[in-house]
Amino acid sequence: MIRKTPLALAMGLAGAVAPMLPLSAWAQAASTTAAPTAAALDAPLPLLTVTATRTERAIDNVPATVTVLPAKRIEQSGARDIKDLLNDELDLTVRQQATRFNASGGTARAGNEGVNIRGLEGNQVMMLVDGVRTPAGFTFGPIGTGRGDFLVLDTAQSVEVLRGPASTQYGSDGLAGVVSLRTLDPADLLKKGQTFGGFARAGYNSVDDSWAATLGLAGREGLDGRWQGLLLLTTRRGHETDNQGGVDTQDGTRTTPNPVSYRAPAVLAKVSYALAPEHELGLSFESQQRKQDTEVYSARGDVSSRGTTTTTTDLDAHDKLDRQRVSLEHRFDDEAGSWLQRARSQVYWQDASTHQLTLAERTLTTAGVSTDSPQSRDYNYEQKLLGFSTQLESTVATPALGPDTRQRFSYGLDWSQAKVTGEFTGITPPKLFPDTTYTLAGAFVQDEIEAGPISIIPALRFDSYKLSASQAGYTGTAVSLSDQAATPRLGAIWRADEAFAPYVNWARGFRAPTPDQVNSSFANPAQFYSSIGNPDLKAERANSVELGLRGRVRGAWGELRYQVLHYDNRYDDFISQQVVSGTGAPTDPLVFQYINLSKARILGSEARAEWQRSGWVLNGGVAISHGRSEADGVKTPLDTVEPARSTLGLRYEAADWSLRASALHVQGKARSEISSATYHAPTGYTTLDLGGSWKPLPALTLQANVSNLFDRHYTRWSDVRGLADSSTVKDAYTAPGRSVQVAARYDF
Repeated sequence: MIRKTPLALAMGLAGAVAPMLPLSAWAQAASTTAAPTAAALDAPLPLLTVTATRTERAIDNVPATVTVLPAKRIEQSGARDIKDLLNDELDLTVRQQATRFNASGGTARAGNEGVNIRGLEGNQVMMLVDGVRTPAGFTFGPIGTGRGDFLVLDTAQSVEVLRGPASTQYGSDGLAGVVSLRTLDPADLLKKGQTFGGFARAGYNSVDDSWAATLGLAGREGLDGRWQGLLLLTTRRGHETDNQGGVDTQDGTRTTPNPVSYRAPAVLAKVSYALAPEHELGLSFESQQRKQDTEVYSARGDVSSRGTTTTTTDLDAHDKLDRQRVSLEHRFDDEAGSWLQRARSQVYWQDASTHQLTLAERTLTTAGVSTDSPQSRDYNYEQKLLGFSTQLESTVATPALGPDTRQRFSYGLDWSQAKVTGEFTGITPPKLFPDTTYTLAGAFVQDEIEAGPISIIPALRFDSYKLSASQAGYTGTAVSLSDQAATPRLGAIWRADEAFAPYVNWARGFRAPTPDQVNSSFANPAQFYSSIGNPDLKAERANSVELGLRGRVRGAWGELRYQVLHYDNRYDDFISQQVVSGTGAPTDPLVFQYINLSKARILGSEARAEWQRSGWVLNGGVAISHGRSEADGVKTPLDTVEPARSTLGLRYEAADWSLRASALHVQGKARSEISSATYHAPTGYTTLDLGGSWKPLPALTLQANVSNLFDRHYTRWSDVRGLADSSTVKDAYTAPGRSVQVAARYDF
């Protein structure tokens, strides 16, 4: 049974604090208390989200939970990657395991595997860069391709995270939510009156002994700016991420990190031209690369025995991630338009690949005779994506629904086609799944009804998807698959007054199976297992409800905002890889297959508050969730659900300096919330981080951060789940101790 976290608790808290607290969406935006006019509906607001509804809305005026992290906050955090950036978020985590693997297993090779939103992760979370999907993750045997490393924070204008199914907005994959990174535009680098400007930034982080440098340049032709352009170059070089292990041997007893050396350059270029005041064309080019070399000391001495004893004496890994994107966009804006006020259309192409090479030196011992047996495993996984999207917005007055009622309709089309390939050198068969063309097409319509203090937002989308598999070079039987889905959504907000604004959001979602889940053909007789595809695999479905309450109270003592909420996410046909037959004996090998579980359910409650006065900001929150999957009537805890988390932060912002402190407490993972009694259950922990910035000159900003100030010894559940409790190297999976990050930025 799931231990329910009743909404009554959340609402009770709201009732207690509503008279004195203000409701605020945690992400610090100003909310509107009356129905906006046509102009106000699209007016620039302090903090806007475009991910939640695909239209600009203040985050307090969205019937869902959204986090908006602007470029300034990203830079102040000193985050190297998406894991650092989301470290102190209540209901978001990023899995990154210790780089301990061998020639036959891909565990811990995927880097930042992806963002976990309220208990779901991987390909169940949509990740976008400028509206373009990042490649899907893939794991099999010695291969592990993550998704989080496709987000380059140094190019970011903002990062948004939407919780809950987002299929109505974006189609397949947004089962748990959306992570959307928007890259910088020329206007973000140019000050008022400038025709040329930019910045240079350099920094160091002791957690992985990394150096980073970024140069951004922007210009426009004259003050009217019909031509605008941007060029941004960034790179980071570093080594292994530190932990708190103390055993520095060169074998399986090692608990210190394996030596790593990485390089991660990226380029962003944009040019735009205003054809007319209402029309603009934009061209974007983005390229990123990450090369990583790993000396896997921990694999030395690994022994396998199936009649022949094999011992690993050396293991080196060379990984390379590549992504290039080109986008052509047309933008139309005319608030005075009679029936159309805004339109966005984009054609894009993206080529992304992950190349992983493993070189192992091994000794084979047969009948007491030892011989050298080098092993090479080379894998290349590639996704080429071509796509088109268009969205139009029309705002109209509807006096028949009320004298002050207006509606904003948004509607459009999305189409994309991905060619997914993967091929091994050193393993037979070379293709684990057939080359597949993956086509997604969808049409959507949304109506934002603003009637006085009430906002109602219904939306509907229809999608079709098709996986066309090629038999060429594939030893199994290639099966194609197609289906369709309709995903409605309905949200509502009642701004009773500034201090009391309840909301509700109901949404359906779906995630189509990936090519490797539908088709898979691999057998390892020596290890007595095989993997098979499932041509009958159905899409995962989500049915989600979120109930919440926001408010804001202002007085001489400052301003206080709050948000409390409860969500109930139910999933049907949950996809999971299971052993469907076999015992693992030589005559009865294990057979792995992706199947649809009957259902899964995740319940959770959250509370957040923030107080502001005279440059001071105090914020805090708590999140609790529980999850179960069910197959054949048997309920099992979902290991991807995080333990309870709470945060407390304090910062002060002055004109030329700032100080920040944030504490994170994570509860220990309860045994009753883990799927196997043999898994390690880490204890709870509390960490404190400090940061600050100073502007000694108007154009110069110096910044410093200290993470884990008290050098706490702890393990994150997201990074350690699945580790055997009997493991003698648990310290190898510990989080970093105290670390320091410094940076300097010069604007010109």
